[in-house]
Amino acid sequence: MSQPSQHREPLILLSRQRRNYSPFVSRHSTCGSWTSVEINWRTWQLLAGDILKQVLILFAPLTDSHTMSALTVGSKANQAITLPVLLLVQHVNANDPNVDIDIFFEDVDELSDKSPLKLNLEQGDGFHSLNEINSKLLAHCKSLGGQDFDLVNEWIVGGRVSKLSPTDFKSVEGPLLELDSHLTLRSYVVGYSLSAADLAVWGAVRGNKVAYAAIKKGAMVNVTRWFKFIEESNPWIASLVQSLNAHAQERKVAKSKEGANYDIALPDTEKGVVTRFPPEPSGYLHIGHAKAALLNDYFAHEMYKGTLICRFDDTNPSKEKEEFQDAIVQDLALMGIKPDKTSYTSNYFQELYDQCVKLLKAGKAYADDTEREAMQHERMHGIASKRRDASIEENLARFEEMKKGNEEGVRWCVRAKMSVDNPNKAMRDPVVYRCNPQPHHRTGDKWKVYPTYDFACPLVDSMEGITHALRTIEYRDRNPQYDWMLEALNLRKVNIWDFARMNFVRTLLSKRKLTKFVESGLVSGWDDPRFPTIRGIRRRGMTIDALREYILKQGPSRNIVNLDWTLFWATNKKYIDPIAPRHTAITKENAVTATVKGARVAAYTEEKPKHGKNPELGTKKVAYSTDILIDQVDAQAFTQDEEITLMNWGNAIVRKISHSLNPLHRSLVTGLDLELHLQGDVKKTKQKITWLATSGQELIPVELVDFDYLITKDKLEEDDNVDDFLTPQTEFRTEALADGNVVGLKEDEVIQFERKGYFRVDRPFRHGEKAVLFCIPTGKANAGK
Repeated sequence: MSQPSQHREPLILLSRQRRNYSPFVSRHSTCGSWTSVEINWRTWQLLAGDILKQVLILFAPLTDSHTMSALTVGSKANQAITLPVLLLVQHVNANDPNVDIDIFFEDVDELSDKSPLKLNLEQGDGFHSLNEINSKLLAHCKSLGGQDFDLVNEWIVGGRVSKLSPTDFKSVEGPLLELDSHLTLRSYVVGYSLSAADLAVWGAVRGNKVAYAAIKKGAMVNVTRWFKFIEESNPWIASLVQSLNAHAQERKVAKSKEGANYDIALPDTEKGVVTRFPPEPSGYLHIGHAKAALLNDYFAHEMYKGTLICRFDDTNPSKEKEEFQDAIVQDLALMGIKPDKTSYTSNYFQELYDQCVKLLKAGKAYADDTEREAMQHERMHGIASKRRDASIEENLARFEEMKKGNEEGVRWCVRAKMSVDNPNKAMRDPVVYRCNPQPHHRTGDKWKVYPTYDFACPLVDSMEGITHALRTIEYRDRNPQYDWMLEALNLRKVNIWDFARMNFVRTLLSKRKLTKFVESGLVSGWDDPRFPTIRGIRRRGMTIDALREYILKQGPSRNIVNLDWTLFWATNKKYIDPIAPRHTAITKENAVTATVKGARVAAYTEEKPKHGKNPELGTKKVAYSTDILIDQVDAQAFTQDEEITLMNWGNAIVRKISHSLNPLHRSLVTGLDLELHLQGDVKKTKQKITWLATSGQELIPVELVDFDYLITKDKLEEDDNVDDFLTPQTEFRTEALADGNVVGLKEDEVIQFERKGYFRVDRPFRHGEKAVLFCIPTGKANAGK
């Protein structure tokens, strides 16, 4: 693992809606394909007068084909300027099937050219002027202007929106009063339906802290009424704002790989560094464990060229299995973590038993048979146990009964005699040994008493020569307890460093709750793609390189935040996009058969590259025939005599559109007649679609599977009942037909179905058995886990 690079890359945030759990609306199937937009912002003083004045100068399409465009946004810029553009981008993404715009964020208020925005088109054109950028966007927002397009133009081009960008109330009060007067007896800024003017004005008001505060106070009745109406009738707008806010919060804590600060000055490193990763073999590793493992590996092997020990904390035979132990070893290997030594706490059971006897003999521990609930009450209220002052002989005798594992022994535990009423409740006589007659998966029936983690961890750390114990910050209150154990037994001290665990929105990392999900059948197992386990996210399509990069970007920070999954999956997209072969799939339901006039009578095939930018992936066979299949959603977008582009073929003219005769399904397209027009210019067509020849190849049945979060609440509180926040439906399956090349795909391969998204092959095609592919999130929305 190398030291993080100093090169800065923009952060991908969002673009298009994922079903059920994203702020955005997708035109295509389960996963949409994505493009990019780059934006950085000039200060609002420079922009306000010039940003929106020439919006309609350029009416050319954003892209020459259904490919990638990119907008970069300066995330520190005035949101009253940036949010209107972002709302227009989102509308274009959701409603123009030929435009996909990825939105990248850079942690600056200006780009190098002093502009807060930059729009890059696939053909190489770049635009920094907000005038030109908005012109491009508005050209694709005509559905939000209609007959009132000139009035919409007046608001955006004429500068009325930009007047709402100043962040002092004196400057913005006049434009707000003017807007309030304009909205008297109006539901929309222009006309009688939502327009681009509504989106731009709403974005300017919401992005301006001063103007937004006035609206929340109800200072302007008409603007407040209109503002709430637009927000409530278009929930995707509020969701977009939430995503932006989440990104801003994450940006404060989650650092880029090159920016993560690993120079935390661990003490006493002169004589070497030995770290440990101590998983309990009672479940599979999840992403929180991955951070702990990678950080211990980083400090031991990269920063200090020391030693890493993987020690299984196998002190609870009721929960532990060899199955989990073997899985942890495999998962660590997958992440590229190679411990210098693997050990087990069970290797030290005799030493730990002897140390407990030593505590008892020193009068620093006692045996207790207080009921669990009563003990919790006493500890909470600083009440001493009735057994606290028992004699050393009584305590040793009871520990001996515990060791036998008999009926009397299981009633007792051993507690360290630290304190009754210490303000830090972790110091109030914690339990250090328990009786458990159940056989241990490694030691069998030899032991009936087992140390708690709080007792075993510091002692074995000291015994094994650990120099630095890296622990998640929830252990901070127990750090004095850790030190007390070593001091009481006169053992070598160990340095402790706390770091924040990784929490994700709408994601459970509690092993107990995850186990309940597995045992109740809510998920298929520990490798379910909705699970935050290493195996789950791997099965969803995460690459190990991306996982390592993302976690190392976070660094050893002590700041606790709920991270969003968007950056996690955006990091993954960087790795899979250059190597994912391109294929085609057509949704089976209501697929439309189109007859292509001008095509060869006999079906034929041609060799085409699997990836337009990576010739090393080789070629694939593309079949051509007089009858082709088209997605229903594409067919419904066609108009009579419109010229369209058939990707990987050329242009065609729509000569006839047949609709269903069923009065309940009039809009359903049942057939198309197309006429090839190969000399047509693909740069001038609006519709650029995927298709499949019905002859010349075997169409492969596939099932495309997408997922939602398992829970509906961003963060569950301690007193929340998980069952009250379960997402009703978390799995979505779409039947489709794929091109014949899919027949050769193997399990775990990652591909892209063009205009549908990236997919991992979970089950390859077998004759009589359709292939199953899982949709891989791309970071353009709150990808569900």
